[in-house]
Amino acid sequence: MRTPSRSRAGSRLLDVQIKPFEQLVTDHGPTVLRVCRAVLGAGPDAEDAWSEAFLSALKAYPELPPDANHEAWLVTIAHRKAIDAVRRRARIPMPTEQLPESPSSLGLPGDDDDELRQAVATLPLKQREAVALHYLAGLPYAEAAELTGSTTDAVRRAAADGMAKLRVFYRRGRQRATDVAAPDASEGAFR
Repeated sequence: MRTPSRSRAGSRLLDVQIKPFEQLVTDHGPTVLRVCRAVLGAGPDAEDAWSEAFLSALKAYPELPPDANHEAWLVTIAHRKAIDAVRRRARIPMPTEQLPESPSSLGLPGDDDDELRQAVATLPLKQREAVALHYLAGLPYAEAAELTGSTTDAVRRAAADGMAKLRVFYRRGRQRATDVAAPDASEGAFR
């Protein structure tokens, strides 16, 4: 089909022929599929990239200059779609039967921190609750106070006293936590 078109200067170009898009798919489809398969391997990902390439080309085809190299244009689009598929693959989590165990990078107590757990366990109840809610759970003092039915200042004081005892425990070369904790259970109690 011959259609008149205009050059950039506005004069008519009578001998330029614009192919129907279906003809581009027929002429260059196999080449585009080979490019997709070269990047992605045979399978549904390559076929999806082929389809996406032609959908993108269909949208841009009306704006393409009539004298453009259609095959190079389509291969470029297909290559970019295939690369996008490779990047998508890299972001998809792969299921495994069993997850590897790795040490925590967050500084959370692991199985080897029995001493710390024992030291926290010897704190009076109110200090233990305040330390656990504020420092371990990350709650603000006001929320910790709501949970314990106390005031914000009392929770702050109990948490500070509990942390002070834990620091003493670690400064003294990790002596027994029972030596550091006060025997009086009322110490550090919420008011």
